[in-house]
Amino acid sequence: MTVEATRYDQNGDAPLAGYALLATTFTTGAALFAAVARRRGLRLPQQVPPWDVALLGTATFKASRLLTKDKVTSFLRAPFTRRESESTANEVMDQPRGSGLRRAVGDLLSCPFCTSAWVAGALVCSYTAAPRATRLVCVGLTAVTVSDLLQYGWSATAEAAEG
Repeated sequence: MTVEATRYDQNGDAPLAGYALLATTFTTGAALFAAVARRRGLRLPQQVPPWDVALLGTATFKASRLLTKDKVTSFLRAPFTRRESESTANEVMDQPRGSGLRRAVGDLLSCPFCTSAWVAGALVCSYTAAPRATRLVCVGLTAVTVSDLLQYGWSATAEAAEG
């Protein structure tokens, strides 16, 4: 078998070991939370009301965008990414840098879809341990999302009125 045939991707630079370490970290964190929760006698909710699912989902969306696309949080991404461009609403487009684990973290921190699994995991664990506090945080993030939508609507209306 040739080296070309054993590559995972066309360029041969996918940081699979870094991805594996990130997946292991996520799984270990979830398992650790479950073990601590069980040891402390924390009871899992029988069900999660649809309103809370919508709240958690909206908060996950906004927190993921803030972590991966916001200018102000670029200091978190900078060791692992480099800015490629800026887009609407002061969002930025970052590209991962380096190789190995650094590249894997850069891939994670530049992708809101990838980051959303981590944010959702953190919010669900928090919701289980402290539902009232988590709802409050989620309400704040949801309010920002609604504000963003209103800002876009206002801008579109103003542009339509001018043009």
